[in-house]
Amino acid sequence: MSAAAGETSPNVGRPGVSTADIVVAGAAGRMGNRIIACLADTADMRLVAALEAPGHAAIGRDAGELAGVGKAGVSVGADAVAEIIRERVLIEFSVPEASLAHLRLVAQAGARAVIGTTGFSATQRAEITELAQRAVATNVAFKLLATMAKALGDEYDIEITETHHRFKKDAPSGTALRMAEVVAAALGRDLDQVAVYGRQGLPGERSRSEIGILSLRSGDVVGEHTVSFGTLGERLELVHKAHNRDTYARGALRAARFIVGRPAGLYSMADVLGLA
Repeated sequence: MSAAAGETSPNVGRPGVSTADIVVAGAAGRMGNRIIACLADTADMRLVAALEAPGHAAIGRDAGELAGVGKAGVSVGADAVAEIIRERVLIEFSVPEASLAHLRLVAQAGARAVIGTTGFSATQRAEITELAQRAVATNVAFKLLATMAKALGDEYDIEITETHHRFKKDAPSGTALRMAEVVAAALGRDLDQVAVYGRQGLPGERSRSEIGILSLRSGDVVGEHTVSFGTLGERLELVHKAHNRDTYARGALRAARFIVGRPAGLYSMADVLGLA
């Protein structure tokens, strides 16, 4: 159920404030909760709909109360067709199948979307690219890694380590895979040919071209990524550690703000940050 002007959504009815209407899918999840909480403090965006899978225990509950920020006047629902409409921005961190289904609705409606879901297959990613000719999706890219890889060249061994909480279902993380793709592209390598996902037994001496990717799952770690460039005598590392989910939630809101009014296409965080 959507919040209309004058109801209790915290960003509705603020004088002089032009707002973007946000639909949060996966609203009862960890990231959905944090996005809704951050929206409560965002003057130029308002929560108008919250979605979950049919039969979810959160259906019918107030999205703001679920997020711990008080009543928002928006009940969690399951009717994505009714809520994903033109002039709204979908923000979603859920599972690939649900995200892709929602992106099809976004494309059909001519709406916009910010997708933080990971674990898409190659076929699903190809469909997302095709849908982007009509709709907008956002993924994460790290332009700095391309710069580092080009500067250091083939003399450096590249290893990527990612750590997430025990509940994460996909591995490697979407961020780690994107990091590997960026580095491989910068060095002219085919990631499918050079990626090594962990090592065991006697794999032999490390080849010059391989890119190692290791996934760790531990406790409640929100997200940590390390890309190591190592050679004989030195090692250079790029490290990112997320201490809470607000980093991702506010990043998603920044991306939503970026795509409002932009033409159809597939954008990355490099575009959002002006690095493309």
